[in-house]
Amino acid sequence: MAENGSGRDFHDADDPRLTQLDRRLEQARRDEAIRQGTVRDDADAGYSLGNRVLAALIGSLVGSALIGWCIDRWIGTAPWGLIVMLFLGIGVAFRQIIRLTSRRPGDPGA
Repeated sequence: MAENGSGRDFHDADDPRLTQLDRRLEQARRDEAIRQGTVRDDADAGYSLGNRVLAALIGSLVGSALIGWCIDRWIGTAPWGLIVMLFLGIGVAFRQIIRLTSRRPGDPGA
């Protein structure tokens, strides 16, 4: 109808009600996608990354300390097995943290 001059072309209208409706629809679509799990919220992604970094740090240090303590008990090399394994655990923890934090959000498995 707008081609022949009669009627109104609504595609170029700057109606504030339509703009507000578009914003509300986009927000509703985003909320529904987050609810269904197809899109993750940025706050949830940051929280998840923080938990993964903390687990990598604590797990590597505790695991390596336990292995070092067992080596010291079985072989009798106290405290050198524990010290060496703690340094190895620190290195593994930092490597895992760097690997976790260097992934881009679009990468698979990120």
